[in-house]
Amino acid sequence: MKKRVIRKAYDSVQDYVMIFIGTVLYGFAFNGFILSNEIVTGGVSGISALIFFATNIPVSVSYFAINVVLLAFAFKILGLKFLIKTIFGVISLSLSLSFFEWFLGGKPIIEGEAFMSIIIGGAICGTGLGLIFSANGSTGGTDILAAIINKYKNVSIGTGLLIFDFIIISCSWFLFHDVQKIVFGFVEMIINNYVLDRIINGNRQSVQFLIFSQKYDEITERILQDMGRGCTLLDGEGGYSQRPIKVIVLLARKSESLTIFRLVKEVDPQAFVSQSLVKGVYGEGFDQIKT
Repeated sequence: MKKRVIRKAYDSVQDYVMIFIGTVLYGFAFNGFILSNEIVTGGVSGISALIFFATNIPVSVSYFAINVVLLAFAFKILGLKFLIKTIFGVISLSLSLSFFEWFLGGKPIIEGEAFMSIIIGGAICGTGLGLIFSANGSTGGTDILAAIINKYKNVSIGTGLLIFDFIIISCSWFLFHDVQKIVFGFVEMIINNYVLDRIINGNRQSVQFLIFSQKYDEITERILQDMGRGCTLLDGEGGYSQRPIKVIVLLARKSESLTIFRLVKEVDPQAFVSQSLVKGVYGEGFDQIKT
């Protein structure tokens, strides 16, 4: 019990550290590669960029102000549980944007290479967001609007975000009258989303183990105590030997595979183990069940 409490505390701290690192990466890439090249992206950061180019109000200021309003709506509609990590993400990203606005002074990291900057910036921003979402965090913004719409309408969050991003990026035409900047904005959005998707799927990919061993009780105990994972015991029978055998069914993160193999080998080197990828695992210890 004590180990489980410690592990939960460790996981919680790890999540907030990941969210912080993700916001630092995003703040650096957004200021150094995207905003400095006068490119408007999607989300509230894109809205803030439009405000900045139109009024010269710093992105960090408008980003924070818009999110305060959105968080107030979300608190009433979605509840506090949804917002805890979102509030941390919004504050952390606002501070990151403010710091790199000052540190970089609005100058691009790569001079005269707008397209290359968009590719690099989109990849780094996607990495930052991937770390944030992998830790079950959020940066607020249009995520909140999409979640609210999803609650009342049959529109997925992904579709909602895509619509918002398309409108925001297209609005840059009214400031620059430059189709190339709009295209660059969509290129950044595609790269950003692709990297984000790869990181989230890589971190959350799960595996299923079927473990056949006469020492099933020892292996089960080690899984419960050392890994904090639950497992299921099934009754089986050898097709050739006709002898009864217990089969351990275990679902875990792909990143835990090596630990599981080592654990089984320590207890029973003769164990028979099958590992397979599963498309999705939902419930305690994995992703939340969503409809």
